[in-house]
Amino acid sequence: MQLQPTNSPFTQQQVEWLNQLLPTLTPEQKVWLSGFMAASGSSTVSLEVAASTEVKSEPTKEAIAAKREVTILYGSQTGNSQQLAELAATQLKEQGVDVILSSMHTYKPKQLKDVKHLLIVVSTHGEGDPPDHAITFHEFLYSRKAPNLEGLAYSVLALGDSSYEFFCQTGKDFDERLAALGGTRLYPRVDCDLDFDEEANEWLTGVVKSLAEQSGEPQAQTETKGPSTTSTTYSRSNPFQAEVLTNLNLNGRGSAKETRHLELSLEGSGLSYAPGDSVGIFPENDQALVEALLEKTGWDEEEAVTINKKGDVVSLKNALCCHFEITVLTKPLLEKASLLTDHQGLKTLLHPDHAEELKAYLEGRDLLDLYEDFGPWNAGAAEFAGILRKIPPRLYSIASSYEAEPEEVHLTIGAVRYDANGRSRSGVCSVECAERKEPGDTVSIFIQKNESFRLPSEEAPIIMIGPGTGVAPFRAFLEERDERGIESPAWLFFGDQHFTTDFLYQTDFQRWLKDGVLSKMDVAFSRDTAEKVYVQHRMKEHGAELFTWLEDGAYVYVCGDEKRMAKDVQDTLIAIIQDEGQKTEEEAVAYLTAMQQQNRYLRDVY
Repeated sequence: MQLQPTNSPFTQQQVEWLNQLLPTLTPEQKVWLSGFMAASGSSTVSLEVAASTEVKSEPTKEAIAAKREVTILYGSQTGNSQQLAELAATQLKEQGVDVILSSMHTYKPKQLKDVKHLLIVVSTHGEGDPPDHAITFHEFLYSRKAPNLEGLAYSVLALGDSSYEFFCQTGKDFDERLAALGGTRLYPRVDCDLDFDEEANEWLTGVVKSLAEQSGEPQAQTETKGPSTTSTTYSRSNPFQAEVLTNLNLNGRGSAKETRHLELSLEGSGLSYAPGDSVGIFPENDQALVEALLEKTGWDEEEAVTINKKGDVVSLKNALCCHFEITVLTKPLLEKASLLTDHQGLKTLLHPDHAEELKAYLEGRDLLDLYEDFGPWNAGAAEFAGILRKIPPRLYSIASSYEAEPEEVHLTIGAVRYDANGRSRSGVCSVECAERKEPGDTVSIFIQKNESFRLPSEEAPIIMIGPGTGVAPFRAFLEERDERGIESPAWLFFGDQHFTTDFLYQTDFQRWLKDGVLSKMDVAFSRDTAEKVYVQHRMKEHGAELFTWLEDGAYVYVCGDEKRMAKDVQDTLIAIIQDEGQKTEEEAVAYLTAMQQQNRYLRDVY
């Protein structure tokens, strides 16, 4: 709006001064000025001011979207963070929000300085480490290159496992660092345990509401949909009851191990998968442990217990068998339990000065141990059940190709058994599958997509490193290559204890080697020689050839134990790159990091 000198009692200089003043006036002040102009005989100015102060209409969806453009970045190891980020993107788009969705490892971090609204969905891996695809972005934020982020509104959804000491540490890192760089929390960080559906939905609802409040959008439009499904759509929140078709022990007689090969029917489920994906199984607790717990506590097994925030109620025995985790102790659980007992020993154990003692206590103990050591509780069964977390699903890498095995999915599951603290212990899901699931029985499953562990889109060489049950996805890779006629070079490194009893899928791999689906195979059986030999030793023996494959654009895949094997394999890769490529250690690390950023170094480790 501009004042004009036409028919105005003001001089040109006064008009120019008023024009400078106008942008600073409120609508009410402009209306008053319009009236004053009219009374002074300046009808033209009066009409122009009046026109400029008409009541504005409600903002359009386009205007709201412009104010609420949101960037969503995810850092995922197993696919959960990506799945939740995609859900957030879908629901925000339905609210008229313009969404940019990206994995952290493909996002150019320098763009961050121009972002106004940022959502971070990230898991924590291992002992407080970022997932592989979040490492570079995490390092950037903590470097001197990180920009000033004043004007940024953000929120973090952190995924983790409370049985680990550094629960949701990566999410906490991002939350604190973004604030330190000048960002403002759009909505408080939410830390999710393994059972994350309800907390994730609450976070998303809060984020959408906060965005709506910022933009002036009516609150009625901010309702979000949870991760619910229809009765015919099977997912994590609505698992499919898959029939067991085959359940075989892959290990030979005399082996110290028991590795089960399960074939499950997907008929009628509508589920499909790609090599690299996993199956999530919702297990049930061992009936013997449940009965021992009920006997020790004296609780009534028929007492009604609420199992979720929706208020669903089942018997105590059913809750302990099928809904609550009773085989793993966590620090948050002990902190809640300490409020329900007068036992000073538990309170002492939780004191910060006893951190190492607490860590040792949590290892290998279950809810029965906790009761025997620090019970009884000043609470009834229903109240105590309220502090337990739900049984989390167990994820197993898929060992088959859907192209080759339509309507089926194959799994490789190592049965976990050990003795600890005077009692025999067993893995909840692995031993259930080994001992209590026969052909014709069913298991509750869902497909866990993992876009971060895929075969190359082009026909490039691949190197697969998977000792023990870590070989499972590579059986799927090779079955897929066989079905699709992929002819690029493929090299497998496999290891276990003994050649005669522990060579998993030996017949399959030897057939593929003969047919050319598999180009090379090197094996390491650690207990067959006086000196233990592992897959990393075989890699070192073939260092020169392995580096040639890397230079030719090979993709490297690693699957299996993270704490020892995956670390040793990575150190060996760096050493090979350094030695064969005549590089410094720093240059070798940068070489492997570049491969990771190019999606050529991929890990599925646990």
